[in-house]
This record gives sequence, C-alpha cells and structure tokens, in this order.
Amino acid sequence: MEFDYIVVGAGSAGCVVASRLSEDPAVTVCLLEAGGPDDSLFIRAPLGFAAGATVRMNAVHYQTLPQPGLRGRQGFQPRGQVLGGSSAVNAMIYCRGHHSDYDHWAALGNPGWDYASVLPLFKKAEDSACFGANDHHGAGGPLGVDYLRSGFASTQAFLAACEQAGVPRTPDYNGAQHDGCWPAQVTQRGGERCSAARAYLAPHLQRPNLSVLTRARSLRLAWQGRRAVGVHIARGGQASVVRARREVVVCAGAYGSPQLLMCSGLGPPEQLQAQGIAVLHALPGVGQNLQDHITASLNWRSPRGDGCFGLSPSGGLQLLRGMRQWQRQRRGCITSNVAEAGAFLRSDSEVHAADIELVFLVAMVDDHSRKLHWGHGIGLHVTLLRPQSRGELRLASSDTRDAPLIDPRYFSHPDDMPRLVRGVQMSLPIMNAPALAPWRGAMLAPISADDPAGIERELRRSSDTEYHPVGTCRMGPAGDAAAVVGPDLRVHGVDGLRVADASIMPRITSGNTNAPSIMIGEKCADLMRLAA
Repeated sequence: MEFDYIVVGAGSAGCVVASRLSEDPAVTVCLLEAGGPDDSLFIRAPLGFAAGATVRMNAVHYQTLPQPGLRGRQGFQPRGQVLGGSSAVNAMIYCRGHHSDYDHWAALGNPGWDYASVLPLFKKAEDSACFGANDHHGAGGPLGVDYLRSGFASTQAFLAACEQAGVPRTPDYNGAQHDGCWPAQVTQRGGERCSAARAYLAPHLQRPNLSVLTRARSLRLAWQGRRAVGVHIARGGQASVVRARREVVVCAGAYGSPQLLMCSGLGPPEQLQAQGIAVLHALPGVGQNLQDHITASLNWRSPRGDGCFGLSPSGGLQLLRGMRQWQRQRRGCITSNVAEAGAFLRSDSEVHAADIELVFLVAMVDDHSRKLHWGHGIGLHVTLLRPQSRGELRLASSDTRDAPLIDPRYFSHPDDMPRLVRGVQMSLPIMNAPALAPWRGAMLAPISADDPAGIERELRRSSDTEYHPVGTCRMGPAGDAAAVVGPDLRVHGVDGLRVADASIMPRITSGNTNAPSIMIGEKCADLMRLAA
C-alpha cells in the first residue's frame, strides 16, 4: 500500500490532520489506528466514559513507575485506543488554557504559535453552540461545543458556592476572562459526545482518497537513508509496510509518539542502544520534558439521593430512567460529563494567570472510580496547572506493543507541593459554603484548611493524574538541544517526518489539553498544505 501521506494515530490531532489533508482530492491519505472503531454506545453516550476506569474499553491502562513523591505509589495512566483516541474517552471539557501559554511557546523560539496566531485555528475547528461566532469562538466548524443539556442541581449549587466564597463567574473561560467559576463547555453535539473522530472523520469516511486502518499497530518507521518513507505495521496477525510518497505524521500522543520515534532509531543514544536499536539520529529530547497535571481528588458523601450520582437503588433507577430519556430525547443524566463545572484560581497574587483548576464532580470519584462507595456524593478535583516537575518516558523494549516506562516525577520540584496545598486550602471554603449544604455530608478523607501538613499527607497518599500528559517531543528551534520538532513540526535531523499532538507542547497549558491538541492538528495540516 502506498499513499501520499501517512498519519499514525487517530486521536485528537491525528483525526484532524487526516481529515484536513484529504480535503484535497489530488492527494491520498492513510490513517493508522492501533485501536478499533468508535461504534460503542459507551462512546456516543456522554456518561459512558465513566465505566472506562474499571473496564478496559477503548483504552489502554498504563501505570507509572513508583513515584517517590506519592510515597512509592504507581500512578494510573489510561489513554484512549480507539478512533478518536482520548477524545473518545475523556470528560469532554473544552478548555484552551490561558492565552499566555501560547505566547510563552512562541517566546521559546516557536514563531507562529503565539495566541494571536493560533486563535483562528481554534475558531476554525469549533462549532460553538455556547456563543456562536464572535471574537473568541467559531461557528460551523467540525467540533461541536455546547453547554450540558441537563446539568445537576448540585452543579448550580457549586457555582453559587463559588460566588459566596468570593470567586466570581466568568462569562467565558475560553474568552477574555480565564479566572473565575464556570459551567463546563463540553465537546458534545445534540446530547452526544463529539470526539475528534465524530467531528473530523465520520462525515468524510466515504472520501476515496482517505483510508482508515483500525487495529493497525505501528511498529517502527521505514527509512530510505534519513528520510521517512513509510511505517511498519502489524494488523490481523500480519506484518506489512505502508509507504508514504510525501510525509509521515506521527500523532500517537505523549506516550505513543516518543515510543515510536525511539523504536525507529530517533532518541537518546544510550536508551536506544540499551534496547539493541540502531541509532539513526541522536535526539536526546525524545521522551524527556514529560509534564502532567497532578490532581487532588476530594470527595463528600451526600445526605441526598437527588442532584448527584450514587451507588444505591435510587441511583440505579435514576440511570435506567436516564437511559430511556437519552434514547428518546438525547437529554437527561446520561448527557452528564460528571465534571460539570469548575473554576480557575490563582494560588497567590504574584502569578500571571490562574495556576489552580477546580473541577466539580456530581459523584464521588475515588481512585479514578476504581474504589466504589455505597451511597451518593459529590467530589472536587483540585489541579496544579503549571507544575515545575519534569519527568520522562523510556523504553521497556524495542517493541511498541510493550508498555513504555512512564516516570512523571510528581512533586519532584519543591514548588509544586506548596502550590497544590494552597489550591486545596482555597477550595475548602467553597465546598463548605452554604449553597452546597444540602449535598454536603462527611468527607471520605477529612482534611482541614488549617492543617497544611495534613493536606500534604493526603496529597501524597491519594493525588494522581488529571490525564493530561504532554511535552515528550518538545517543539523548539534547531539550536535547542532538547527540542525534537521545529515550529513547522518537522522532526529535527531527518526528512519526511513530523509530529503533531500533545507531545510537542514545550510547556503544558493552563487547562485541559484536548482542545489544544485539536488545534495542533489544525496547525499541522495548514503547515503541510503550505509546504506541498
């Protein structure tokens, strides 16, 4: 098989790249995805993602190496492995981050990545039912973005509690005012999840120049000298090579992209040689610069069985009724993303932008929902948005079918723990405000804002990822020894190869990472069309 372009990974960015490139009928595009099709109701129905932590559906469940900052615990790292990637299994929050995130990328030697330059790409991607077309949002794009159709009463109580605690509402956290509390903007359309695959692939699968191969595991890149000319794949028990006449674009995510590059001879020489991989080009930054949003997960039992989810007879009846309502109307509790509202806060007056994110949950979510508790409840995720800790990804073997070694090094930088402790302290007056009293019972793991040492103990016991790994194929100019790709997303030192996904972020964004990943896909497609 031979195509003009090969895109590896049908995730948040890969679906965009393949769809946009195939808009030109004169070129052929092959999209390779290790997972299967996205035809599951657990994907289409928004609440379906909640089963993903306990059942391995449409995802791979990685574990980190034991983390000293978490007292030796291994973190949980689920990643989507299905058409749509993690956009098919996430909580659907649409958040671009703060405009200064992108200005910082540009200042690191990446012209064209400042916020003024990438805002048109966000707008091009978006079909905002929240705002329509305005200075900050787009209408008519592939990606459906909306408010929740049927939010819970406890969510409105949380927003009122924020205001009671002195946190004002922002009219649009993706617009001019990032700080403040907000109802979530979500990637849904008509009461269904709108993943990158649903937005960018589904309407165009009949294009004769677009081939989508599912359950196709990319093993390594094929080379002609120092030029990428294809991908070795395993599919249906058979090995083959898919060849590219023009370019290969790797969009396999913050873990898959560096792993594929290293298995193909690009990366830190000592790591490659340790696995018996011939070094094609030394790129010491591959797998380095791993960043992730570390999160405190706080939970409260609720004295009420309404206004939130729960494990009880009434909770089961609520789900049955909700499923019938969703089937008939695409409304009701099945349209919930659980993470229905939140707030952006500053841990102190010196930071230039919010560095703490709160996400309100209409359920108790303990250990990624792997620990279940009888009864109903509410929860709060408190996330450190710009951690200073940096980790790495290393190879466990020369085979991409083997899980890589993931080491986020949570809390390895001395600034991270105090800031997250402060974030938790700031969150407790909100959760203790009068508006939430009807839904607030006892905490599962009691802590006090007056006891920072106790909060730290709890964070080391229970905090974990917010599912936002980035940075492992960092973007930077050719003179940056730690950079893997340039501002044009071409891999340094070789030809015919680009990377486009969250792995290229030099620094993690101040919010959820799905929307920026989709923007990166749009940017890559524009760059490639300009170069063609």
